[in-house]
Amino acid sequence: MKKEILKKVIRDFHLAPLPVLCRRSLEVPLNSGKIITLIGVRRSGKTSYLFNQMEKLLARGITRTSILYVNFEDERLDLKTGELDLLLQAYRELYPDTGIEGCYFFFDEIQNIEGWDTFIRRVYDTGTKNIFITGSNARFLSSDIATSLRGRTISYEVFPLSFHEYLFFMGVTVDLHSTKSIARINHHLTDYLRNGGFPEVIGYDERLRNRVLQEYFNVMIYRDLLERYQIKNIPALKFFLKRLMASATKQVSVNNIYNELKSSGFKIGKNQLYENLEACQNIYLALILRKHTTSLVERELGEKKIYAIDNGLLNALSYKFSDDTGKTMEQTVFLELKRREKEVYFYKERAECDFIVKQGFDVVEAIQVVVGLSDDKTRKRELRGLLECCTAFGLKEGLIITADTGEEFMANDIKVTVMPLYRWLLG
Repeated sequence: MKKEILKKVIRDFHLAPLPVLCRRSLEVPLNSGKIITLIGVRRSGKTSYLFNQMEKLLARGITRTSILYVNFEDERLDLKTGELDLLLQAYRELYPDTGIEGCYFFFDEIQNIEGWDTFIRRVYDTGTKNIFITGSNARFLSSDIATSLRGRTISYEVFPLSFHEYLFFMGVTVDLHSTKSIARINHHLTDYLRNGGFPEVIGYDERLRNRVLQEYFNVMIYRDLLERYQIKNIPALKFFLKRLMASATKQVSVNNIYNELKSSGFKIGKNQLYENLEACQNIYLALILRKHTTSLVERELGEKKIYAIDNGLLNALSYKFSDDTGKTMEQTVFLELKRREKEVYFYKERAECDFIVKQGFDVVEAIQVVVGLSDDKTRKRELRGLLECCTAFGLKEGLIITADTGEEFMANDIKVTVMPLYRWLLG
């Protein structure tokens, strides 16, 4: 019976047209010889990305029947660990003249099946090297994948939409030489800073968007955090998450949150809070930015900043985050640096610089983010942090990202470029 169900699932996929979807900017190889793993926060568009890859294969002349897609959240697939081989049997019986070794397998939410990693390793070792898998909950962490697939995989992170992708979803043509186009881009940038980039909610009205995003948050709590980490103290967890999200773009102190919990009557150990913070990173609810230092111990245990995975999610949780344009801009720049796969830290000595980018052992870029520089006090503060950072690492150039102004000037023999946010995001 299960094999017959699998045959129907396979044939239904082959007979139905692929969904028409907007392309994402992430570039993933089609023939790497490695298992391609897509990881990231729930609802960020990993499944859509699989269909994008299938579309590319068809454009290259790969036959539809050589592409196999299975969504393991399909309620018809009540498979146990030892029954995954039925999938291969069903495929071979449907297409006896097609060799498995030339096929492309796309397995969506495969972590729902216990023992999935053993099956994938066997398919990779004895069948096809063209395997793409996704997963989104805490049973599909990058550390777990590395252990389970033992050098056979390359992982790629899928984030909510970048601003460039957001404009593409909205049907906006980018022309950075047109005043009219730039005005339209900045109009959409205002919405993007407030509403974020989860694909499903693009174009939703505010009430519906907030309800959907709040549901995302609840799923992360009840299915991801509680499911994997067996957290029993749910009220304390919710308080911790609320404080964590309220600290977005700021330095986070677990010790301070612990004292607040304690004074509010919650009984929870400090070590549990550190574990909760680690869990939030694992499920991509929150991301940590560490201070740049040559000391490994200080980097891991020292000052940290917290960033949420999406501005829209923050606002849906009623933290009024969008009222602070500077913070929404800083959030957006941080997430874009992560999308660009940059190694990022913050700088803090006598003055502060929001972001420094490392390449290998070298710091190659220093970035400040500020709404505007018209106020003398703000200009001096931001410039002081940028110049101190550039001098410390021998950089000849520094970047200040603002809401809407641009200029270039020299200061202390360092070239300072001031660039509007929209232009940096689309650069």
